[in-house]
Amino acid sequence: MAESAKDTLFQIDSVEEDFVFNERVVEVFDDMLDRSVPFYKEVIGSTARLLACFLHRGDAIYDLGCATGTTLLDFSRLLEDRGLKFIGVDNSTPMLDKARLKAELYSKTESLSFLEEDITKIHHPGTGAFIVNYTMQFIRPLQREDFIRQLYNNLRPGGVLLLSEKVISHDRRLNREYIDIYHRFKRKKGYSELEIAKKREALENVLIPFSIDENKTLLKSCGFQSVDTYFQWFNFASFIAVKPS
Repeated sequence: MAESAKDTLFQIDSVEEDFVFNERVVEVFDDMLDRSVPFYKEVIGSTARLLACFLHRGDAIYDLGCATGTTLLDFSRLLEDRGLKFIGVDNSTPMLDKARLKAELYSKTESLSFLEEDITKIHHPGTGAFIVNYTMQFIRPLQREDFIRQLYNNLRPGGVLLLSEKVISHDRRLNREYIDIYHRFKRKKGYSELEIAKKREALENVLIPFSIDENKTLLKSCGFQSVDTYFQWFNFASFIAVKPS
């Protein structure tokens, strides 16, 4: 995969605005993802294994909040013999421009397509799977139930939602320790204390995580019966939710 520019957005003295997915973020997004989300590649590999278990030939996979398309490109490689349709959805024009460019660069324009839409108003009935990776945490909490219910209604019977999120623990000490461990991870990836502090400040009012139990309760309240965690690393977790057949 072609490398993105190195993330130096927060090597500054102050942050003047909340975090937004603008052109500056697009240029460094893949590097930011690799250095900010622990075990991201392992999560993608595990997600692909679950998709292979639940999807039928001809099914459509929608990656909601697809950003620059890196995840869909990985899925198209890992599941290339499954006869699946891969569709990325995002409301950021710069992100989608980069995603389409990458699909063209890697000769994937026939199997990958991208839509500029509001993911909270999705309408694609009969979908085999929705991927929501580190995206719902940016949706306001009061909107999340309607969002998940919309996804449930658009899935075919037996379809799956695969959701990855940053999470919190309601045990105050554990939550503090998890955050400290995460910051050590980021320092090991080359971020400075200033960058870590400034990004946290920029995300404070934008990224609002739920706990693992709150995420599971939300999924079940919207109709999913089979709900489980398939990956966790301290304050990061991935969930599978299966719509009854």
